Amino acid sequence: MSGPVSVPVSHSWRWLTQGFGHFKQNPVAWILTMVIWIVISVVISLIPGIGSLAITLLSPVIAAGYMLGCREQEEGGDFRIGHLFSGFSNNVGQLILVGVLYLVGSIVIVVAIGMFAGGTMFMLGGGDPSAMGPEMMSALMIPILIAMLFFIPLLMAYWFAPVLVALNDMSAIAAMKMSFSACLKNMLPFLVYGLLGAILMMIGMIPIGLGLLIVMPMFVASMYVSYRDIFYS
Repeated sequence: MSGPVSVPVSHSWRWLTQGFGHFKQNPVAWILTMVIWIVISVVISLIPGIGSLAITLLSPVIAAGYMLGCREQEEGGDFRIGHLFSGFSNNVGQLILVGVLYLVGSIVIVVAIGMFAGGTMFMLGGGDPSAMGPEMMSALMIPILIAMLFFIPLLMAYWFAPVLVALNDMSAIAAMKMSFSACLKNMLPFLVYGLLGAILMMIGMIPIGLGLLIVMPMFVASMYVSYRDIFYS
């Protein structure tokens, strides 16, 4: 691994097109893994109290499985349904720790912004919830925007962490630091990539969401393509 390096903005589109290339090699397996993970997520989310927490902790493990499948394809093999769970046999402890760190970061941001927003509402409304007006709503937009600004660096630290842990045997903390550095060096390509991804997601939702069965696998595979581009150029 040589990176992370800065890449041209034009590579953002290439990440997506090459991601589609991964999907096209075995679309049935890609779609089935997506459906299986969605069903598992829905079932887990129904568990009172811990459902959403469990999904957050498991997500890096599942993401790592997809990245392992993409590497298999790159080496001439096939993407298989079993790749969905292959992250459980590759540095799983550190992968779960990535989820823990992301969860803790999210909680800290939400609590801090919630306290700030609550204080703002109390001061503007004199402690009266019925006093909510346009001025108060405008004031509450400030903590929401601040929360978004804080979540961006957290997402930057999370983005490449699962693949770095699974494929490069890095610790969770080291992987998140390197992921943040990689995203920081490629802010503009990722901005364009995010906009293109959002457009494709909206297009995929048009035919009763069925297009997402293509767009989502393509987007996941594009994460691996961007990893190879930034860390192995």
